[in-house]
Amino acid sequence: MRIAFSCPTVPGHLYPMTTLALKMRERGHDVFFLSLVEGEQMVRAAGIEFVPYGEELLPAGELPRRYHILSQLSGAEGLQYTVNLFADACRAALEDGERAILSSRPDALVLDATSRGLNFVALKMGIPFVQVANAMHFDFTGATPLCIFDWPHVATAEGRARNAQGLAGFAQTMAPITVLEQAYVEKNGLNLDWRNPQSSQSQLAVLTQTPREFDFPNDHWPPHYHSTGPLHDPSLRPAVDFPWDRLTGESLIYASMGTLQNGSERIFQAIAAAAQAPGRQLVLSIGHNLDPAKIAPLAPNTIVVPQAPQLDLLKRATLCITHAGLNTVLESLAVGLPMVAIPITNDQPGVAARIAYTKTGVVIPVRELAVDKLQAAIETVLTDPTYRENAQRIQQAIAATNGLELAANLIEGALTGALQAT
Repeated sequence: MRIAFSCPTVPGHLYPMTTLALKMRERGHDVFFLSLVEGEQMVRAAGIEFVPYGEELLPAGELPRRYHILSQLSGAEGLQYTVNLFADACRAALEDGERAILSSRPDALVLDATSRGLNFVALKMGIPFVQVANAMHFDFTGATPLCIFDWPHVATAEGRARNAQGLAGFAQTMAPITVLEQAYVEKNGLNLDWRNPQSSQSQLAVLTQTPREFDFPNDHWPPHYHSTGPLHDPSLRPAVDFPWDRLTGESLIYASMGTLQNGSERIFQAIAAAAQAPGRQLVLSIGHNLDPAKIAPLAPNTIVVPQAPQLDLLKRATLCITHAGLNTVLESLAVGLPMVAIPITNDQPGVAARIAYTKTGVVIPVRELAVDKLQAAIETVLTDPTYRENAQRIQQAIAATNGLELAANLIEGALTGALQAT
């Protein structure tokens, strides 16, 4: 089977999706990536064939420029900026995706659930596809809060009404994308029920990296929805230079705001100030959007790097301070590490809400961030064993599930069955 994979061109999506593609290749399938041009370097570095689309609308260099702007935004402003960015990516898929598919001739597609556009092209062309939620999945049923909100789960009529209001508001935010999709559907005569947000999703299989043990109650999902747990293979992660000789052996706190929301000096300065204490060492992974010299004052043993070997450091750490990006959170849970979360925008509030729900860490919304609050949160997580115990419980569930193998089984079964039925 020749399978095309596609996802947003950022590490948090490309790492799990390239890992999944390599697992399917290991099983004898011919795999390649169908992507905007910015994904080429990471895809080819993983040894996977690359087929670009949308180069005229989003040429090389355009997405990094926009990601730099996004790195400094938060809350509703950050979410709307992301939606507008995804609208252009959707337009690129709708305008050029069919050409790229015809030229590369896949039998089936594996699409990131947050990407929009190629799912409609697949529906038009009659190509089977499955979807993978590499970020937090979106629950459009109203049974649980949508992941853009930091709301706790409330299993009452009032809670469902609140969730429904949130969905209505999100529909307005998504208008730049919905307009493009509706025009494409009308132009191509596709029969979709716009009242049902799931009508344009895969009817074969929808997978989420979020472990059931880390999620709100999810027994309302349809049968083709599956929770696999993280799609990680540490052996495939590229090597990153790091000054290992500067680690002192003190209690290690690792902090990262990911690759998209790392443009705030204020956040890193607060972390640097709050984490300082005798017997502790802080590693700050700040990305490439900030001048490290502006993050001050720093304790003499603090290590600041633009990029870190995150998996290796998490194994050594006693605490992770994170923006609540799903992949960093799952990598922390996979080693039983508790967290302090500072969610900034997009799906991070929903991930953080699940950290609070499972008591695997303490959450401080970015709008409430202050050094004293962060100090208190760090002390709470480090001194109360409940947080580590809960993280270790989910660690055991992740190991028992083996998400990568499970995902490969589900995708293989769904796509093989669909192709045999045609």
